Amino acid sequence: MRKTLIIAMISMFAALHSVLYLLPGPWRSWAIYIEPLEGVILGPKAGFLAALIGSSVARLIKPSFDWMFGLVAEPLGVLVSGFMAKGKWKPVVAIYAVMLTAYFVHPFGRALPLWTILDILVAFALIYPATKIGKAAFGGNVKRLPVSLVLISFISTVADSLTRVFLLIPAGLYTLFFWDFGAVYSVFVLGAAGSFIEDAMVVLTSVLVGVPLLIALRKNPNFQYPLT
Repeated sequence: MRKTLIIAMISMFAALHSVLYLLPGPWRSWAIYIEPLEGVILGPKAGFLAALIGSSVARLIKPSFDWMFGLVAEPLGVLVSGFMAKGKWKPVVAIYAVMLTAYFVHPFGRALPLWTILDILVAFALIYPATKIGKAAFGGNVKRLPVSLVLISFISTVADSLTRVFLLIPAGLYTLFFWDFGAVYSVFVLGAAGSFIEDAMVVLTSVLVGVPLLIALRKNPNFQYPLT
């Protein structure tokens, strides 16, 4: 029964992920608004798989010139959310550390303004305390659930952004879209400003929708999240 439940939930969230991507939305896509809850409810393994299937199917239906960014970033954002919901901070620190190091090693990373990745640096500093608060919240302390969901939503959403930054700069995908550093600089600065706004929107949506949903799921003794 548990295996059937996991398969059903993966299918449901994958379908929802696809539909949200296909809807016209701001900046990245509406799919990022469900990433924190995908990880919290499904856990790292099932959540990653659901996001990977959902983002892949969505981009097959609606191809885009930058398809490779979301195909990697969305599942990774869900994976981070799932790890944090399980109280596992070390894999999340490793993910952030590897990509941040690669960014600062690259000449463009050192040349771009530091404020453009300020949300990433703040999220990196919050990983450990966020997992401790989350462990208490998912362990039964419902009063900490809103705070925990705010932190998890912020860190997982920023992980999505960081992955896109990693692919663009250290991985060198900027060579496919821009002709020189000046073009990268202009787009990167403008995108950073929009990313800060989107971070806040995703966190607000997660709390308004996620807290009531998670409390309702907690009342069902046959449904324990994260599932994996």
